[in-house]
Amino acid sequence: MKTFTMPQKTAARILQRDIPLCARPFAAIAEACGLAGEELIDWMKVLSREGILRKFGAIVRHQKAGYEKNALVMWAVPPEKMEETGRRFAALPFISHCYQRSPAFQGRYTLFTMLHSRRETPAVLIGRMAEDAQCPDFLVLESLQEYKKTSPEYFE
Repeated sequence: MKTFTMPQKTAARILQRDIPLCARPFAAIAEACGLAGEELIDWMKVLSREGILRKFGAIVRHQKAGYEKNALVMWAVPPEKMEETGRRFAALPFISHCYQRSPAFQGRYTLFTMLHSRRETPAVLIGRMAEDAQCPDFLVLESLQEYKKTSPEYFE
């Protein structure tokens, strides 16, 4: 089991929440923990190499950013068309997530896409996607309300 120093534990608590909105957020975090800026970054790199820190990323609150029309679309894509269809869908500007699921949902839906739009209705965009990929079999779950947008916290 990996042990952490007190400054590292403090840094982990801060890093798993919203980072400060300032010009040098990692320098601010390091200072709050009693670490040097480079020391914090180097420690994060070590955690990443060791597989402890899997990713570090932003969570965009898409509805607050004006993307109020959202839908999860599940597609029944045959295995021989999966790679081509996945690449095609992932390249679309209104798709934020595109991934293959195994086992298939309900025994047939294997490709999942998350669609976000400011103006066009999901139905219009989905119709274009279905026609372009020649994939008429899909299931749509529209986002009506956002309930939770948080990541797990491991250091309290």
